[in-house]
Amino acid sequence: MQMPMIYKISPRSAWKLAEEIGVFTGAPIDIQDGYIHFSAAHQVRETAAKHFKDMSDLVLIAIPSEILGEALRWEVSRGGDLFPHLYGALKTTFASDVIEMPIQADGSHLLPREIP
Repeated sequence: MQMPMIYKISPRSAWKLAEEIGVFTGAPIDIQDGYIHFSAAHQVRETAAKHFKDMSDLVLIAIPSEILGEALRWEVSRGGDLFPHLYGALKTTFASDVIEMPIQADGSHLLPREIP
């Protein structure tokens, strides 16, 4: 069974810095919580609206979940849904795609078609 793609929303500058050193350790909230927060495809739109509305210069980082091994755990979070959490740093080479998230006039973000 193929594992799903998971996604991380990040300021472009934070991801660029991570690419320079080869490792993404997370945003301040990730460091505080002790794991890197990710979203499954069906969760990205709500995550963007709840935590990133009106923020510009963001990227959506796509990671094949199976590459993360046992460090990735699916845990209950918002509304009882299971969210992917990475307990450890993310090698930036694991990213299969880094997608622009243009901001729209209403403060929401334009997301790729594969995001419901």
